[in-house]
This record gives sequence, C-alpha cells and structure tokens, in this order.
Amino acid sequence: MGQTITEKIFSAHVGRDVYAGEIIESPIDMVIGNDITTPISIKAFEDSGVEKLANPDGFSIVMDHFIPAKDIASANQAKISRDFAYKHDLKHFFDEKDMGIEHALLPEKGLVVPGDVIIGADSHTCTHGALGAFATGMGSTDLSFAMITGGNWFKVPEAIKVVFSGKPAKHIYGKDLILEVIRMIGVDGALYKTLEFTGDTISHLGMADRFSLCNMAIEAGAKNGIVGVDDITKEFLSDKTLAREPKEFYSDDDANYVQTLHIDVASLEPVIAYPHLPSNGKPVSQAVADDLEVDQVFIGSCTNGRIEDLRMAAKILDGKRVSRKTRLIITPATQKISLQAQKEGLVEIFINAGAVFSNPTCGACLGGYMGILGKGERCISTTNRNFIGRMGDRSSEIYLANSAVAAASAVAGKIVDPR
Repeated sequence: MGQTITEKIFSAHVGRDVYAGEIIESPIDMVIGNDITTPISIKAFEDSGVEKLANPDGFSIVMDHFIPAKDIASANQAKISRDFAYKHDLKHFFDEKDMGIEHALLPEKGLVVPGDVIIGADSHTCTHGALGAFATGMGSTDLSFAMITGGNWFKVPEAIKVVFSGKPAKHIYGKDLILEVIRMIGVDGALYKTLEFTGDTISHLGMADRFSLCNMAIEAGAKNGIVGVDDITKEFLSDKTLAREPKEFYSDDDANYVQTLHIDVASLEPVIAYPHLPSNGKPVSQAVADDLEVDQVFIGSCTNGRIEDLRMAAKILDGKRVSRKTRLIITPATQKISLQAQKEGLVEIFINAGAVFSNPTCGACLGGYMGILGKGERCISTTNRNFIGRMGDRSSEIYLANSAVAAASAVAGKIVDPR
C-alpha cells in the first residue's frame, strides 16, 4: 500500500512501514523551545532527576517572544532558560546576540532539514514542513519527555491533499492560499491530519510562501503541513551548513488521502480573514467595499516577517507616507533579515514613510508588547491569528492579510487592494 510523505518520514525513523492511525514512538531530530514555554519543560526535566539531555545537539532554545524583556516577570522567565542553556552548554541557544523568531531562525541556520521529525512547544512549529520535514507543536511537558528520552509518541496522522493549480496572479501569495484553504474547511477541518500541499502552483512559490502555507496549517486544526522537496527547496538549503543529511520523501501515487481539495489559484483575489477567526476569509474586494479604516498595520511574525515580505512592503511604501491616523509596525523575523533590509535600503524607506522598524520578536503577534491594540481599535496584520483579544483589548479587531495588502492599507488608512 502506498504511503504519504509523512508516513514515509515516520517509517524511516521507526525502522518499519507505518500508516495513518498507528501509535508509534519516534526519535526526534530537533526539539525547539522558546522563552515562554521552555521554563515549564525545564522544571519537568529537572523534577525527573535526569541530569543530561538525551540529545543536546538536537535541542534548541530560541528567545523570541518577550526579548529584550518587557518587564520583570518576562526577565525572570527568560533567566530560567538562560541558566539552563549555560549549565548544559547548549550549542543551539539563541538570545539577543543572535536573535530571531524560532520558525524563521532555525531554517536560516540549517537546523531543520528535509526528512526530519521536529517538535516544538509552539503551535506554529508546523512551519518547518515547508522543507519536507514532519514538524508539529506539542505541550511543554511533551517537550520535556523528548528532552529526557530523545523521542516521543505520535499517532500517525491521516492526510488531506491540497492541489493548487495555476500561476498566482499579482499580489497573490502563500498567505492567500492558506487563508483560502482555511476558509474552505474551517478551523477544525483538518483536525489531527496532515495538510499536504501539492499541484503545479507550488513551482511558482518561493520558500517564503511555502513557510506561510505550512505555518498556518495549525489554523485549520492540522497536525502538520508539508511540501515535498524540489529545486526551490534545494536552492534555499544550498548556502547553509546543514545539521543533518537531508532525506527526500515523496508521496506514492496510491497513497491514501481522506480528502482532496482542488483550488484554482489563478482566479484568487487577495484573501482577508475578518474577525474573529482565520476561517472568516473574504476577497479583498469585499473589504474595499466595506470601507474598513485601520488604526494599526503590522507586518512581521513567523508567518510574514521574511525578507520577501519586507521587500514587497518597501516597494509599495517607497516615496509614500503612512496615513495620519494609522500606525505601521514592521518587524523582521531574524537579525540576518534585519541586516539585509538595512543593506538594501528598505529600513530607510520604512522610516521615511512613517513606520516603526523593530527588533525581531513575536511580541505584537500574541499581544505581548510592541503593538498592543486599545479599545475598539482595528488592525490589519500579516500574523496568523485574529482571535478575540489576540493582539490586545478584547474589543479590538484583527484582519489577516498578506504583506502587500498590509503595506498598501497603511498608506490608505483603510483596507485596500494593492493591485
């Protein structure tokens, strides 16, 4: 019987053929923690009495949510991870000196490679499936089990095949494709399943778009999102010192899927997810008709904080000014992206346009800091969630969109079509 990519990755790790529905114990190639979730894992690890990590080179801590610390509580929270990293002389510990949002930083560092099994105590760990790896989020105590044993238990997920066809039109990106998927099947339409992204459209998507696709698989309830390795993947990896030898897996023609979705990308408009669910997607033409003024625009996060997003935003903002009553915050996903944006003159464009250009952080995305919304404020954001209270006051509204829509809306002071 044929297998999906996900089934083949687990089979290679377990040492026998496995299929959807089976409960397995698999070794893990990379365990990812951050400054919010890792302290809980550390406590469970230390309470167990174990003194050494099972696979120290397969464990990374990325300080990305509240760094630099926003208050005393976040400073003390961060200190727990720092002390642990220094005690165990962690090779892959990323703090202010080499900071970035975990789901952008680890691929940039070559720490995620095709064929891996990756877990992280962050729901958007599924981002790494863009590299042909199995990647999923788990709880902090699940993370500690992997720290202790080097592996974890999984139920091999059933798969939904998403077939994208056609070349994306101008200002249609991976963000629009995944918002359309979520609109079609809902926030629980792929519950504990793999979303496997296929079709001729994939060859038109760069890695930034693929990361966006897989990043928001969790917003449909999926266990993981995944894209098969191709020349674009290999080009992305070509200049990196990889932590492991890549292993390429491809689904068999007779692999079993519980559902197949067909999406004609050529006919898509930019998709806007209205409050208060990522599944509440509507075409940008409706948002324009609704005449939605915005108080804040946010461009960044693990979904859309890559250099491609910043370049697109700068192209739209060049020579223009942000609307008088609108705030624009732009956050690069890593320090390397920040430096590249400076070298290309993008930061100057942003500041001249009236934007705030910040350090890499998850802060605004989760309503942590550096972009909190007040009562009744409306924000258009390139992040991945628009739940009630996600970015601030519970009466605020979040509209999700791609970076081009966000940048154009900052200039107009309301949601507009960048085309």
